Amino acid sequence: MAAPGSKSVLFVCLGNICRSPIAEAVFRKMAADSGVVDQWVIDSAATSDWNTGSSPDTRGLACLRKHGIETSHRARQVTKDDFTSFSYILCMDDSNLSDLNRKAKQVKNSTAKIELLGSYDPEKELIIKDPYYGGDEDFEKVYEQCLRCCKAFLEANP
Repeated sequence: MAAPGSKSVLFVCLGNICRSPIAEAVFRKMAADSGVVDQWVIDSAATSDWNTGSSPDTRGLACLRKHGIETSHRARQVTKDDFTSFSYILCMDDSNLSDLNRKAKQVKNSTAKIELLGSYDPEKELIIKDPYYGGDEDFEKVYEQCLRCCKAFLEANP
């Protein structure tokens, strides 16, 4: 639960083992490097329950490590409380967006702003594609997109 006056962001994808843990780890490092990490509650979650409790994909972890970032995240599914405790829920594609908007309608006083993380991309790549069935280069592309989007999101929320 976010403390009063703190900011909060939940990154969401389908399984919470590829894209959203990369976004979470990138944003956490960026906030730490900017000296504002203590002002943020940062997490990630899945629209599905397929991978609950799992570590991120080894290829995603290797990609993060290559860029000097570690994460100990365990996959979890989005809960009803997330819609009232997070200021922002940022997701990766249109399918995530429609799932989240549908779930938000079932929460009486949902206050989270639900957006595509890609809406912050200065290069206007709206969709962050799932790299699960791809190779290392697909995870690298996700990392690069997350880097651009998280930087813009942090700058928009100083």
